[in-house]
Parts: sequence; C-alpha cells; structure tokens
Amino acid sequence: MSEKKSFEVARETLKQLTARKLSPTPLNYQKIYNEIAGISHVPHFPADSLREIAQALPAKTPGQQKQKGLLEYAIDRLNWEGVKTALVAYGGFVPPASGNESGFSAPTSPSPLAPSTPPVAVPALTSEFMAQIGRLIEYALPALGSDDERFKEQTDGLLKALRNPGTDITVVKAMLVNYSHRLSFAAEDQAEIKVALLKLLHLVFENIAQISPEEQWLKGQMEALMSASSPPLSLRRLDDVESRLRDVIFKQKEAKERTVVAQNEMREMLAAFIDRLSEITQSTGSYHEKLEESARLIEQAKTLEDIAPVLKEVVGATRTMASDSRIARDELGSMRERASATEVEIAKLHQELDRVSTEARHDPLTGALNRKGLDEALDREISTVRRKETPLCMALLDIDNFKKINDTLGHATGDVALNHLATVAQECMRPQDTLARYGGEEFVILLPDTPLEKGIEAMTRLQRELTKRFFLAGNEKIMITFSAGVAQLASGETGIEAIRRADQAMYLAKRAGKNRVLGA
Repeated sequence: MSEKKSFEVARETLKQLTARKLSPTPLNYQKIYNEIAGISHVPHFPADSLREIAQALPAKTPGQQKQKGLLEYAIDRLNWEGVKTALVAYGGFVPPASGNESGFSAPTSPSPLAPSTPPVAVPALTSEFMAQIGRLIEYALPALGSDDERFKEQTDGLLKALRNPGTDITVVKAMLVNYSHRLSFAAEDQAEIKVALLKLLHLVFENIAQISPEEQWLKGQMEALMSASSPPLSLRRLDDVESRLRDVIFKQKEAKERTVVAQNEMREMLAAFIDRLSEITQSTGSYHEKLEESARLIEQAKTLEDIAPVLKEVVGATRTMASDSRIARDELGSMRERASATEVEIAKLHQELDRVSTEARHDPLTGALNRKGLDEALDREISTVRRKETPLCMALLDIDNFKKINDTLGHATGDVALNHLATVAQECMRPQDTLARYGGEEFVILLPDTPLEKGIEAMTRLQRELTKRFFLAGNEKIMITFSAGVAQLASGETGIEAIRRADQAMYLAKRAGKNRVLGA
C-alpha cells in the first residue's frame, strides 16, 4: 500500500465513517483509521482473550471458584481494576503480554490523529498492596492449623517477601503461585479433618447412648450433642445449643442426686423393716416360751395360791406382747407412708428427666421440634406410610424478607416474627400434623394422610390466616408472609429427599414473586 500522510488517513477515515453509516465514536474511528493506515487493530479491552484465560483457570477449591466468578464478572463489565484484583486474589498474575511490570497488557494507544481517548491506568503493585496481601494470609492462617511445618515455612517466607519493598515482583509472583497450590491442599486437609472429627464425635455420642439405653435422659442429651455437631455449623447455633445443654446437664445432675437420696432412704427403710421383723420374731418366740412355761406351772399347781403368780406373769407378758405389736404396727405404718412418698418422689424425678430429655428435641425459641425431633417424627410418619400405604406431604416454609426485618427492626423483632409464624401455624394445623424449625427462618410441616393438592391448599390457608393477623413491633404493625414448597413422599423416597424437593419448589416460589406455594 502506498504510504499516506496522517492527515490523508484521517480524512479518508471520516469519509469511510460516513459511507459505512457508522456512529463517529472513538472506537469506530480508531478501528477504521488503523485499517486504512495498515496498523493491526487491538481492541481497547481484550474481553475475549481474558474470557479464554478465565475459562482455562482451574477451580478446585471454593476460593478459586469465587475468584474465577469475580474475574468473569469484571470482564463482562470491562473493568481492568476488577480483573487485576480477582487475579491477584486467585493466587497468580496473567503472564505479561507487553512487558509491563504488573503483568497486564495496557490498552493500545490510538493513532496521533485519532480523537483523544484517555488510556486506562493500571496501578502498580505498591508495597502497601503487597502488605495487604500479607495481612490477608495472616488472617487465614488460624483456620489452616499449624501442624504442617513445610507449609509454615513457606508462609513465613512469602510474608517476608511481601513485606520487603525491594523484593522482585517476578519472585513474589512465583512464590504466590506456588503458595496458592499449597494453600488449596492445606484447606482441603482441614476440611477433611473437620469431617473426620465430626464422625468420631458422633460415634462417641452413639456409643454413650447405647451403653445405657434405659436412661432416656442420657439418650436425649447425646441426641442433642449430635444435632449440635451436625453441619452446617455456626457460632450462634453452637452457643445456643451449649447454653441449652448446660441447663439440661444441671437439671439432670440435680435430679440424679435427688434420685440417689430417695433410693438411699428406701434402703434405710427396708433395713429398719427387716430389723423390726426380727425383733418381733424374737419377742413372739419369747412370749410363746413364757406361755409354755406358764402352762407347765399351772399343771403342777395344787392350789389357787400357786396359780395366781403364774397368771400375773402371763398377763404381764401378754401386755408386753400387745405393746410391742402396737409399736411395730405404728412403725410399719410409718414406713409404708414413707415408702409411698418416696415412690411418688421417684416417679416425679423420672418425669422431670423425661421432660428434660424432651426439651433436647425442641427448639427453645418457638417450641417447635428441632432437626433431631424432626428426624424422629419423619421416621415415625414414614413407617406409618409404608405400613398403611397412605399419602404423606412435607411443606418447607421460608419467611419472606426475614433479613430485612432483622436489619431494620432488630433481631428481637425477628424472634417475635418466628414465634408468630409458629403460633399461627400450630393453631391452623391438625392434631396429627407436625411443625419443626428446620433452621433460621425455615420451618417444615409434616402432613400425614394428605395428598399433594391438599397439602398445597393447607399451606395456602395458612398464608391467608397470616395476612389477617399482625404483631406489633413498638407501634408498628408487622405482617409476615412466607414462600413454601410442598412435596408428597414418593415410593422408595427418603424423608430428606422429599424435603429437598420441597426446598427446591420453595426457591422457585421465591423467584416467582414470594408469598406463594408451589408443589414439587
């Protein structure tokens, strides 16, 4: 192509814009200018190339998956800063394409005669930025443990390099890449260790409960511990269960001590009863001996004067025997009353222990069953379904906009909302239905002898009832709604699988506009 001067290229570019009926944007001008001048065109933002890089990145760990998603989000919005941040957090840099230090290709500058388009500045990796990466690593270390000495040495070396302003950026890059792989392995190890420890804890709890199957209070305590140590774990949930368990343990200890005291009293009464019976036996034997001796003396007597002392002794022995019998009768009556009172006390203690064990199966806030109680109820209902071949529906409810209630009105109002829903639901339910708090603002209702369409109707009635009933938060009337999914237990399906289907239908109801009921 014959060489053209810049002003000629610019003039021809304007003509081509008009001829092609293109908008006179800087991007269109630059593209045609480069075409006429024979300059290879590089897009202002290489989105396609960056997407190929994003697709090639592995996403083995949750952290890598998150940063890969953020990278794709930044590419879609042509955001260089977002691309840089996502790649640095991922654990490496995009390989340099134009030799600039940061490892990112700077946008191609337009031709001198093209309309001025300010280039996007890519900030350098400053010492402050490197120090921030170091702090992020330090914050993550407590969750990764300290058993791996090699990993600890690698961490210390990387932190030292990040804090040294004179460290070569390419060295830091290589260290970050290696560290990211090692970090993913350490995170996976900790996750597996957590799962293994939870399994061991559950085995211990199951073993303790099986050692004394007749002790219902001990079984309830172990079930509460198993429920507390089941994922998903959260500090708030663990603190709540710890408080409940401390209360249960205190009540059980007190009740057991009272039971031991009552049992000791019963043993003392039985020992006293046996001693008294022995005394009565001895007294009766002496009385019989005295009667036999008196009878012999009477037979040998020849005059009334000889009989009189004998009769006097017989009367005295008889009176003594009568007195001893009366005392024994009174003592035995007192023992019987004490035994009856002790029996009543022991019965009360067992009722208290059963009540404490029952509390371990209920949510302390709403009074509904907790997850453990729900599992037991599911087993009972499914057993009935298999035996009688009757339908069973499961509804999963989720309060709409619950986070907004907590954020704007406070967690205390959120607790009132949960109680309000539980109260209205229990009032609308049949006696055979079961309400359980599934977690957070989610509830599960078991509806035995109920086909799918009837289960949907029951949840719709509950929604209508909630719209009629408000609760007060200060002077503000609050009406709560919920979205629900309903699933009927299928042949060969487990309860958890049916609840999972109801959960999916509930999410569809949320996306459809909330305050809806959908069948699974």
